[in-house]
Amino acid sequence: MFKKLTKDIINQMDPRKEFVPVESIADNEHFRPLYLLIRKRKSKTIFHPAPYYQRTGFTLHDVLLPGKDGESIEPLLQDSSQFPLTKTSRDQADGGLSISCDPASVDLQGGASFSKAFSVKPQKKSISQQSLEALTKEREINMDHSFIRQLQRTDINLYVVTEILEASEETVYKEATKKDGGFKAKFHATLCVKGTSEDKQTIVIPKGCTLAFRTIPLHIRDGAWDLDYFPVEALRRAAYVADGPTQGKLRVVMSEVQYSCRNFSELCPDLLLIIFNTITAVMRDKNLLQELSQKMEDIPEQNDGYELKTESPDLKDLFSILQHCPIDCLLLIAEGITYILDALHELMDAQLLLLLESWERKILSQQLNLVENLLKHDLDKGKIFFVDASLLSFPHKEDQMLTMDLVELSGVQLQEDGSAVPRDEPFEAVAALFVALYALNLLSGSK
Repeated sequence: MFKKLTKDIINQMDPRKEFVPVESIADNEHFRPLYLLIRKRKSKTIFHPAPYYQRTGFTLHDVLLPGKDGESIEPLLQDSSQFPLTKTSRDQADGGLSISCDPASVDLQGGASFSKAFSVKPQKKSISQQSLEALTKEREINMDHSFIRQLQRTDINLYVVTEILEASEETVYKEATKKDGGFKAKFHATLCVKGTSEDKQTIVIPKGCTLAFRTIPLHIRDGAWDLDYFPVEALRRAAYVADGPTQGKLRVVMSEVQYSCRNFSELCPDLLLIIFNTITAVMRDKNLLQELSQKMEDIPEQNDGYELKTESPDLKDLFSILQHCPIDCLLLIAEGITYILDALHELMDAQLLLLLESWERKILSQQLNLVENLLKHDLDKGKIFFVDASLLSFPHKEDQMLTMDLVELSGVQLQEDGSAVPRDEPFEAVAALFVALYALNLLSGSK
C-alpha cells in the first residue's frame, strides 16, 4: 500500500520521474537528505523504471573528517513550501448502466461502485548544489572509516541523497475491496470508507515520513570527493521518460522478458522444476523471497568464488545444484531468477496467491494470452477498450472470476464481454504481471 501511494504521488508531481519513490515505510528514515546509498547492479526494467538503491545506514556527515569546532552539516538543509495533493474519482455502475467512451461504448452488467481519493501534503527538503560544492573544498573524506575502507575494495557506486519529498502531516491511507454482482471495487481514501466491504487495509503515514528522493553520484579519491551532476545514465533516463515508449509496448516487454529468461530454455527439466518449486515457495513467504533475491544479486559480486548457504529447506535444493554450476551458467541463471523475483516484488501479496492458485487450476497459459492482449492497448486511464472475449471463457466460472480479480489488482477492470477499463496508470503493473505469468509458464512447462 505504501509503495502504491508513493508511486501515485510521483506520477502526479514528477512526470519526468526524476524522484525515486520509497517502497517501504519501514526504511523511509534511511532516505533522508545527506544519507549515503549504494546502487544495486541489476538493471532497471520495463516494470520498474526507477534505479534500485540499497541503504547503507551512514550519512555524508558520518564519513567526513571533523570540521571546524566539530560543526555539523545539518544546517545545509533547506525546506520549501508544501504541495497539497488531492486526487478523487468516483464511478458508479449498476445493472444495465451504459458508459460511453468515443468511439466505443459498453454496458456494464451487475453493480459496483469505484472510488479513489487521497489527500497528502508533500514538502520538499533539499541541499543546494552550491552548499555541497563548497563542502567538497572544506571537508575531506575519512579514508580510515570502516565503511569507506570496505567500499574502496569494490567497484560499487556511492550516492548521496540531495532532495526528498516528505509528508508534512500525518496521513491515513485506506484501501477496501468490495464485491457486488461479480464486481470487485477498490476504494483509496484518507477518510473512512462507508459501506460494506470484504477486505480493508489501513496504513498511517507519519509526519516527516520520506515519500521519494533524488540522489547525486559521489566519487572518492584519496580523501577528496566530488559530485557527478550530469551522469550519463540520468540523461539517458530523462530522455526515455520524456519521449516515452508510445508505440510497441508489448514488443518491448516481450523482448525484455525473453532476453532475461533466455537461459532457462537450455536447462534440463529437473533443474527447471527445482527453480519453479523454489519460486513458488518464495511466493508464499516474503522473507524467503528477500533472501533468495539477495543471494542471487550477490553472486556477480563474488569474484573470488561463491558459496551459497541457507537454513531454509525450500532453498537448499536449488543452492546445492547452483553451487556446482559453471560460473557462466550460474551468472545467467542468477540473472534470470533475479529478474523474475523483481517482477514478483512488484505484485501484491494477493496476486501472488492468485497466481499459485492459477497454476493449480492449470490456467496460467490462458491468463498469459489475456495479459498479452491487454498490453497491445495503450492502457490510458479511463479509456475503454475490448479484448478477445474468448480469452475470458474458462471451463469453470471460478477460473474466470479469479483471472478478472488477478488482472484488476494490476489496475485494469475486466468484464465478461471483453470490455476493459484501465484505472490510474497500470502499464508497469500489467507488465510485471505479464513477466510473472511468462516465467511461471516457462518454468512449469505449462501448455
